[in-house]
Amino acid sequence: MTSTLSKPPVPAPPSPAESSGRFPHALRRLLHARESGVFAALVALFVLGTVLSPTFAQSDNLLSVGQQIAQIGIMAIGVTFVILNGEIDLSVGSIYALSAISTGMLISDGWSWPMAMLVGLAVGVVAGLLNGLAVVVLGVPSFIVTLGTLSVFRGVALLISDGAPISLSSSQPGVAEFNLLGQGRLFGLIPMQFVFFAVVAAIGVILLARSRFGFNTYAVGGNQEAARLVGVNVKRVKLTAFVLSGFTAGLAGVLGLSFLSYVQGVTGQGLELTVISAVIIGGAALFGGSGTMWGTVIGVAFIGLLQNILNIKGISSFWQTVVTGLVIVAAVAADTWQRKRKSRA
Repeated sequence: MTSTLSKPPVPAPPSPAESSGRFPHALRRLLHARESGVFAALVALFVLGTVLSPTFAQSDNLLSVGQQIAQIGIMAIGVTFVILNGEIDLSVGSIYALSAISTGMLISDGWSWPMAMLVGLAVGVVAGLLNGLAVVVLGVPSFIVTLGTLSVFRGVALLISDGAPISLSSSQPGVAEFNLLGQGRLFGLIPMQFVFFAVVAAIGVILLARSRFGFNTYAVGGNQEAARLVGVNVKRVKLTAFVLSGFTAGLAGVLGLSFLSYVQGVTGQGLELTVISAVIIGGAALFGGSGTMWGTVIGVAFIGLLQNILNIKGISSFWQTVVTGLVIVAAVAADTWQRKRKSRA
């Protein structure tokens, strides 16, 4: 007696009509994504740069842009979490300097560079923790807290260095290896700073889009009271965001020291405005609850390409500041208009 085994039906391949229907649907999702506007602006900026300068699109120039935006990009990843919580961190430039000076002083005193680097990162974490505790425990608005710690951390950096610059020499033990973090190139091609930025950005994307912490971040930024009522630990979420911001600022500071082998107490002044600008240009709502990590990455790239084009054309640094400020105002105005349009709809 023979038996026949029935095979499960094989699904038919999608018909051309179904396939063509899926593509417009994906295209519509892309066009309606929050990042679509700034991505279109980034593409337009890239085309403009290619038209204005034949060297703009060359690989050497683009890799140079990647190296230049790495430190700002790393800091922007951490600041994104803070802004999505409906808070602000104005102290990241000062944390950048304090971490770099702490690391440089320890290396100069004979510490091994890995231990000195860990201390520099710990300084950033502690600074972010202090910011977060002042906000969630004392209830002081983050704008006031970080405006104050901007001066406090900067003052501490000047005090511990006695206002003197710190310069590392490759003849010092371990300095040559330490410098590879900022000056080296992966496979002799990709700047190590850009590699660090890519890794931090990937972790940020996963944390925000795939973790409970990311979900809670959107919940707290969207409606803090509603998030608390459904069981979200609002204080813990905000505290974690400030710690992440401090850590990324500390990491950027350490990489900055590794790249230049030089730091002083005034290093990083005004850097916080560029970082926050990248996050806002990337589509994050200034009052929290809306935005993506991909948007921040695009915003960082936009600022980097814009500054590169202005440099190639020999535009004065003063005019570069004016242009960057106008772009920020335009980005915030566009975000406000979009939010009003959605509320009317």
